[in-house]
Amino acid sequence: MTHHDPATYEGDARPAGDGAPPPADPPRSPARAQPGGLLRGRPEDPRWARPALLCLLSATALLYLWNLSASGWANSFYSAAVQAGSQSWKAFFFGSLDAGNAITVDKPPAALWPMALSVRAFGLSSWSVLVPEVLMGTATVAVVHAAVRRRSGPAAGLVAGTVLALTPVAALMFRFNNPDALLALLMSLACYLVVRALEDGRTGWLVWAGAVVGFAFLTKTLQAFLILPPLALVHGVCAPVRLRRRLGQLALAAAAIVVSGGWWVAVVELWPASSRPYIGGSQNNSFLELTFGYNGLGRLNGEETGSVGGGGGPGGQWGETGWDRMFGSEIGGQISWLLPAALILLAAGLVAMRGRGRTDATRASFLVWGGSLVTTAAVFSYMAGIFHQYYTVALAPYLAAVVGMGAATLWERRGRSGASLALAAAVTATAAWGYVLLTRTPDYVPWLKWLVLAGGLAAALGLVFAGRLGRRPALAVAGLGLVTALAGPAAYTLSTVQTGHSGSIVTAGPAGASTTGGPGGGGRRDGAFPGGANPPGQGQAGPGGGFPGGAPGGDGRGGALPGGGADGRTGTAGEGGPTGRQGAGAGGLLNGAQVGSEAEELLEADAGRYTWAAAAVGSQNAASYQLATGEPVMAIGGFNGTDPSPTPARFKTYVEEGRIHYFISGGGMGGGGGGSGTASQITSWVEANFTKVTAGSVTFYDLTRPADAG
Repeated sequence: MTHHDPATYEGDARPAGDGAPPPADPPRSPARAQPGGLLRGRPEDPRWARPALLCLLSATALLYLWNLSASGWANSFYSAAVQAGSQSWKAFFFGSLDAGNAITVDKPPAALWPMALSVRAFGLSSWSVLVPEVLMGTATVAVVHAAVRRRSGPAAGLVAGTVLALTPVAALMFRFNNPDALLALLMSLACYLVVRALEDGRTGWLVWAGAVVGFAFLTKTLQAFLILPPLALVHGVCAPVRLRRRLGQLALAAAAIVVSGGWWVAVVELWPASSRPYIGGSQNNSFLELTFGYNGLGRLNGEETGSVGGGGGPGGQWGETGWDRMFGSEIGGQISWLLPAALILLAAGLVAMRGRGRTDATRASFLVWGGSLVTTAAVFSYMAGIFHQYYTVALAPYLAAVVGMGAATLWERRGRSGASLALAAAVTATAAWGYVLLTRTPDYVPWLKWLVLAGGLAAALGLVFAGRLGRRPALAVAGLGLVTALAGPAAYTLSTVQTGHSGSIVTAGPAGASTTGGPGGGGRRDGAFPGGANPPGQGQAGPGGGFPGGAPGGDGRGGALPGGGADGRTGTAGEGGPTGRQGAGAGGLLNGAQVGSEAEELLEADAGRYTWAAAAVGSQNAASYQLATGEPVMAIGGFNGTDPSPTPARFKTYVEEGRIHYFISGGGMGGGGGGSGTASQITSWVEANFTKVTAGSVTFYDLTRPADAG
């Protein structure tokens, strides 16, 4: 690895205290004076650096593109909103679920915008929806590589980028249409910009970081703010300018966050509620309520109004909370392969850099990425509300950066016993933990766990003596350690890209990689909630795994594509898939329905005369019919079927005005008849007053034909 002299490259010559004012324009480091972009090489880099980066990015893109269409519409909830945004600019702006603008998704719309623009340009297909996510994943690898390379050299950057690309949950979410892909990219970019600000103390870098965080807020609300405490603290302490200027810079960055994230919020809150879609996920049609309730504090304390049940701890719907949550049977295989190594390398790296000046940029960069990793992991470990395994993709860039920087820092000091022992400890921990994770799927490549354990222990032994070995033997030992460390996550990643994933709860790795021993036993294939339990208001598990309409098990591999087969894979037209015409049935809470040809033909007939071709309880149910027909379908009650939208009175007005053609029987939570909820009241009123029509195995009610009219 390329060694950078701390005295010239890391700014150690700058005084550590605040006594002497810095120059008006701080001295530039060589990295600043001879800049290298995300792809351009730098004069001091070895000849192999740029070709190796291009190979890494190309391989990442090809890996994530492989078998991409197998996921069909992926999460049909978001695909329907993307479709709506490609048809209506109003739906695009608000993130509406349908082009009629009845209700929005339960997140701000930034993550939908790239996909909607792609669909506008290339037409609606699985590829046009999911390729933007692949590009985001590849860009995230490039950003992490660039940030690590700046402070620790090109080899460290390649290690970090490779670790990120081969993290199973990253391979899952950078091929899926949830907001997490864009969030991971923006959070990585924010860290990169803060690192740049810490190098020369320029205000512009920090303001841009604030703008990026603000846009991340428009991607997944308050999750974007999880890393603000460590970023602000590191800059406030380590930036190479006076304290007063540091505080001023932080204030400007905070203002950038408010402007970048607040403009959309202000427009939505000031827009007359009667002429915009209902804010999905809220109970009072307020985005602020959604932000601080269902998507905010409710995620921490488990008290999300309108949720499907939460609460961590024993018997909780979302798994037990605690310091070891990231290592548990539900989440371990998604993200934790190199987490023990990252924590060891973080601690050892900081010890190795002790005694450096306050403004040391490499140590500050270490603190930025390490602080983001520890803070996010701690919040995820103890949040009692809704928590899905795929949320952990947020950790992947931080973890990868810490591994790359930590390995480089200790490798440069391998002649010291402390550094070599720390490297050996990191490889030993990785090998042992990889063995444990692989034993959780005993039928999946059973020999791999022994290779990982034996190879890792052999590499660790060699690293103990790395400082005494020649260059080539030492590199061979390091290479063996890296290969065995990545063997387990690489295998899980390959399994992930070979399988289609659909629905609202998806996991990476082979079948059985994410299981739980909660109430109900069994893993995610036995039910869409931890412990195999059904959500409140749902019936017992059906053939498809726990939801009406044959919804899949919670690993996302079962059924539920519009017209898709029971394994969640997409076939060609006429055989299942986005354009297929097989199957029928009502959708469930977490997955869509299979839409048959008879149902499509029924909804498409005279659809242009209506604002909504149909209405259905639950967003997943409505999304399936909308994607199959291309016509707007109103989602009564939003995602969970529990949002008070539309009110029974408003729905009756829509019907009287002739704006809705059909009501689709069945659906998610709140649609099963009975109860006092809005969706149940609407369902009961429709069933009592309108003519029943059957198309295939699905029951519709024609809202233009009162029951007494025959």
